[in-house]
Amino acid sequence: MKTRNQLVVIAVLAGLGGGGWYYKDAILTGTKTQSQTRQQSAARAVPVETVKARTGSVTVTVEAVGTAGANESVTITTKIAGIVAKVSFSEGQVVRAGQVLVEFDRREALAELEAARVAVLIAKQNYERAAKLLGTQAVSQARMDELSALLSAAQARVKVQEARVQDLVITAPFNGKIGIRRVSVGAFVPPGSVLTSLDDVDPIKLSFLVPETAIGSLNPGIAVKGRTKAFPGRDFGGIVKTIDTRIDPTTRSVEARAELPNADGLLKPGLFMTVELSLARRDNTVLVPEECVIPAGSRQFVFVVKDGKALRAEVQVGQRIPGEVEILSGVTVGTELVVSGIQKIRDGSNVQAKLRAVPTS
Repeated sequence: MKTRNQLVVIAVLAGLGGGGWYYKDAILTGTKTQSQTRQQSAARAVPVETVKARTGSVTVTVEAVGTAGANESVTITTKIAGIVAKVSFSEGQVVRAGQVLVEFDRREALAELEAARVAVLIAKQNYERAAKLLGTQAVSQARMDELSALLSAAQARVKVQEARVQDLVITAPFNGKIGIRRVSVGAFVPPGSVLTSLDDVDPIKLSFLVPETAIGSLNPGIAVKGRTKAFPGRDFGGIVKTIDTRIDPTTRSVEARAELPNADGLLKPGLFMTVELSLARRDNTVLVPEECVIPAGSRQFVFVVKDGKALRAEVQVGQRIPGEVEILSGVTVGTELVVSGIQKIRDGSNVQAKLRAVPTS
């Protein structure tokens, strides 16, 4: 009986011991499973680099294309026929207003002018002689009127001949630079023949078209930058001088004209140029690196990092500046955004974010 009781006690103790070992193993197994889950979850987090949206200033710009033109430009021609007696300019020469450029043979014209002046002298003497006799009734009033008309006609012929002599001397109408010479000494040229060209190229007038959407901010005095492939890497600054009063109904744009200083004469009339207009400046705007913005059709998105997850957010972009984009809505200053590793994540992906160091100036 005693031996039987001892066996029962041993069995009970063995059962309790086995249950304890089982319970301990179950706890250890559960703890291990939770640890492995956390490790696996951490292992699935995609490493990305982030930045924080910053505040800054942007200048609203509009780009256009235009054509350079001279401040003043004229083709020098002759009004009357004549033989070239003297050419008083060199190609490419800078001349002043009133400077003689070409002289024609004036011998015949000067002789006719002298004859016209003599005719005036005779007509004047006849008129004065008759005026003295008018009081003695030897000359009628009708004769006096006739002599007066003859004197006036003779004086008019002098003015005509003086104008003809003047037309045989071609002068510069304004300060400028002479172009290519088209005539030679001794050549006979008919009326309307081109002698040369004259251009005032300082400043240069740059004409371009601006879309109607920007007209509200377009005013005289706005700064512009002109660029041309003829001088890569160089900006030619100027200001808007004139804005047309009408909008082209076909292109829905308005023509504007800017003046660019051109003291060195590098810019030539007819040169094709691109134009950048600075229409307005906005301060305290939200700026993010351009790598953060993901285009999707007509919409723009960024990935915002929050609680270890990358969440896609739609934004409205504004002006673009070198390396950065203005955000008008969807992101505030200080928001953490994914800037590198975007191609590896989706909306809601777990991420391991590393904030990009901000360079110090």
